[in-house]
Amino acid sequence: MEHILAGDIGGTKTALSLFARESNSRELIGVASARFKSAEYSGLAPLVREFLRDAMGTSELSSLRAAAFGVAGPVTHGVCKTTNLPWVIDQRQLSQGLGTVICLINDFHAVALGVAELAPNELEVLQEGEVDPEGPVAIIGAGTGLGEAILVPTPNGPRVIPTEGGHADFAPRNEVEIELLRFLWKRHSRVSFERVVSGLGIKTLYDFVVETSLAPESAAVKAELSQGDPGKVIGEHALKVTDAACVRAVDLFVSLYGAEAGNLALKTLPTGGLFVTGGIAPQLIEKLRDGSFMHAFLDKGRMASCLERIRISVVMNPRVGLLGARRLASQLT
Repeated sequence: MEHILAGDIGGTKTALSLFARESNSRELIGVASARFKSAEYSGLAPLVREFLRDAMGTSELSSLRAAAFGVAGPVTHGVCKTTNLPWVIDQRQLSQGLGTVICLINDFHAVALGVAELAPNELEVLQEGEVDPEGPVAIIGAGTGLGEAILVPTPNGPRVIPTEGGHADFAPRNEVEIELLRFLWKRHSRVSFERVVSGLGIKTLYDFVVETSLAPESAAVKAELSQGDPGKVIGEHALKVTDAACVRAVDLFVSLYGAEAGNLALKTLPTGGLFVTGGIAPQLIEKLRDGSFMHAFLDKGRMASCLERIRISVVMNPRVGLLGARRLASQLT
């Protein structure tokens, strides 16, 4: 029996899964999975060692044949300085430490590979469009940050082009968003889309709504925000329509999300489809269904008719990055 390891390393959480297979088989069997708070560890290596020790014990570590990790940050020559963590991950050092072949890729590279592993019932289609199986695919996803990637089918298999498009300049579309940009300039010397379309962005938008008097802040919500996860608190009140400021913030978030998805579509013309991934979209799926996301996506003037032909799907499986890392790890042996 041999093992492979797959990992999805995010700015907030790291998910690891171990799989086993017979030496003469390609069928993978899940052995163990775990999630960790990334910030509680000094780096990826000690986290992986702890997981493997608990999952396999020291005697079976020699059966680990390969590992692949999707990590939130740019990967250059096998090295990543993570964007939202104080980690430097070196593929070669990690390989030597674990005694196995390792591949380190951008997290949205892994997500792009994982999309092909999804079942139809793991997708929520917002726009049917038309799908060209030989056309490029675009991936966008808001979580701790904002990730974007492009997948191009080739005769030799998919080629993924990871990007840092979430850090492109934020472009306001109306008077409210112009005021939002001014509001953000007081906090940051430069404003990217990730500042507003991300988990942290939801709280930023709430602050903007309250501080510019677009909606009042309730004492009860203020108290909740001081004790819990702000994005979760705001999202829950918005979905239940129990707080005006939360509703306004999430409505603004969804519209900005759709606008940036449209920007990505214009730059890539993803005739193979555009996939909305990340941890936030499934939680706010009711809001994504209400039309504001698609209205912003299509609000591109004379190019709207071009975007109407693209299939837009929300990925409901939060493990899509792990699926992509598993796919890659299984190909390394």
